[in-house]
Amino acid sequence: MEISRRSLIGMAAAAAVAGTAATTAVPRPLASPPGDVVGKITVGYQGWFAAIGDGSPLNGWWHWSNNWGQPPSSSNKAIISWPDVREYTRVYRSAFNNLNNGQPANLYSNYDQQTVDTHFKWMQQYNCDTAALQRFNPTGGEGPIRDAVTAKVRAAAEKYSRKFYIMYDVTNWTNMQSEIKADWTNKMRAYTSSSAYARQNGKPVVGIWGFGFNDGGRPFTPSQCQDVINWFKGQGVYLMGGVPTWWRTETGDSRTGFASVYRSFNMLSPWMVGRIGSPADSDNFYNVANAPDQAECNARGIDYQPCVLPGDMSQRHRRHGDFMWRQFYNMVRVGAQGIYISMFDEFNEGNQIAKTAENAGMVPSGSGFWALDEDGTPCSSDYYLRLTGDGGRMLKRQIALTPNRPTPTV
Repeated sequence: MEISRRSLIGMAAAAAVAGTAATTAVPRPLASPPGDVVGKITVGYQGWFAAIGDGSPLNGWWHWSNNWGQPPSSSNKAIISWPDVREYTRVYRSAFNNLNNGQPANLYSNYDQQTVDTHFKWMQQYNCDTAALQRFNPTGGEGPIRDAVTAKVRAAAEKYSRKFYIMYDVTNWTNMQSEIKADWTNKMRAYTSSSAYARQNGKPVVGIWGFGFNDGGRPFTPSQCQDVINWFKGQGVYLMGGVPTWWRTETGDSRTGFASVYRSFNMLSPWMVGRIGSPADSDNFYNVANAPDQAECNARGIDYQPCVLPGDMSQRHRRHGDFMWRQFYNMVRVGAQGIYISMFDEFNEGNQIAKTAENAGMVPSGSGFWALDEDGTPCSSDYYLRLTGDGGRMLKRQIALTPNRPTPTV
């Protein structure tokens, strides 16, 4: 079972410098022309939930529980917020108490094609362009279900005219350097034949998340990482790198010695989960990280795809969308080439935009989960999908740059 990115990395030290930057929109330099990731909204897609009885090769409560062999409950849970499951045709009874409205506390499985279809239908409805399917070490016991979900993602992306690409997460992958190449060659490369596989600059997109982070889950040397990057680029791919927040200065969450590794990617997406929790934090990072990051990428012909997150529900960061909108505003005015949403379905860290419990009646009794109306403002379960759609329109200049959230909460 993977440890969450945030719990591995911890809270990176925020820079002490604060201030208010100019509000004039910066023209977006074209390191690359618009494609399936440049000029687009990409959502990180975990696709990693399953349940006993779903027919999957894992036959466990994958990522819903800490102990996957037992159903999730208030004492055995790996999530911190609760999904709205009303649109799934097949659900699974958890061991949580009934919802406060009396309905059973059911959850979904990504092994069901209808679940993945529902997610990609939402992506279509709410103008999420591309899904980055997270792929952790596929050589262990989870490999078969990850392979199965990949096939389901392809089918759903083709059905709903969305793009997808493979994004490797190297966390806790001991033999990553050789096995990531074999996995791409023997399994994942075949997916590039799909009409739905994302391309940028005429090349299939591949993501690698985790090089250079200053923690024990990714102990790879700069030379090992550079070898992997060079190999993938030799395969003719456009390579996106999920890198530490402080990649440019090699401080904080970044190890030293990775400067050339980071700058070898075609696109950079610095991680932001656990770094900010308020609109003021976003403004501070605009000044101390995003603006200088963008300038560095522009100077080197690298595409910049900063993260935007809806906010950790357990920490009550969301402020009925004002937190997320401030990030959209800052990333568009900085001139970002694309935006990466962290994440579509991350119920484990509470940073999901997928449909979520609207009110206390839709969460299990006694669970302690907050619903979207936690600050007293009613929000529909699809609110953060709608907010993402409007953020994408602002990125694409279909609506004017504005610091004022245009999306009604209901």
